[in-house]
Amino acid sequence: METLEQKLAEVRLRIAQAAESVRRDPAGISLLAVTKVFPAQVIRDAYALGLREFGENYVQEFEGKLPEIRDLTGARFHLIGHLQTNKSSRAAELFQSIQTVDSAKLARRLNDTGKALDVMLEVKLSPEQSKAGADPAELADLIAAVRECPNLKLLGLMTMPPWSDDQEQSRPYFRRLKELAGQHGLTQLSMGMSHDLEAAIQEGSTMVRIGTALFGRRRKP
Repeated sequence: METLEQKLAEVRLRIAQAAESVRRDPAGISLLAVTKVFPAQVIRDAYALGLREFGENYVQEFEGKLPEIRDLTGARFHLIGHLQTNKSSRAAELFQSIQTVDSAKLARRLNDTGKALDVMLEVKLSPEQSKAGADPAELADLIAAVRECPNLKLLGLMTMPPWSDDQEQSRPYFRRLKELAGQHGLTQLSMGMSHDLEAAIQEGSTMVRIGTALFGRRRKP
């Protein structure tokens, strides 16, 4: 059994090699450790190895973990799952970053909490019904709405391509998100996971969301 330390070293090597393959500086790519459906101790273990950015999918699940990890100075928690507007107030209390803003209504709800938040806009580039996100055609209006919210700091875009074992199938979606970011003057891109981080980095990702490659298959509660 590989240790978490060994798995982390392997992931960092993959990130570095992917960056170097397109002459990018690996230091410009953040590693977001996705800890959804894992206990708080997993976050503590990863923190002890130097990780500081963590991704969670569910407001209620993370709320249960928070009492056990409040003391982790400098740790930042990102919501990377779909957020319903009726949970926006609690999400703003729990997280420092919301990566799945997909409507002006949600942005305004988050802004009205009064908390300063980093946000990314989730863009739906896949025809799958299960995928959330804003339509690319609506992006300009959504960006304008977010920029009218003084408590929200717009960082960039995120997306999730259809699942495929072949990361080349993900590449067009990553490339499209990069194009959209360029069109709208945004620089940060949250895209790429354990199975397709190389293609994501080669297409411009600035943050990869890694769960399985670090922690193994998720254990359902």
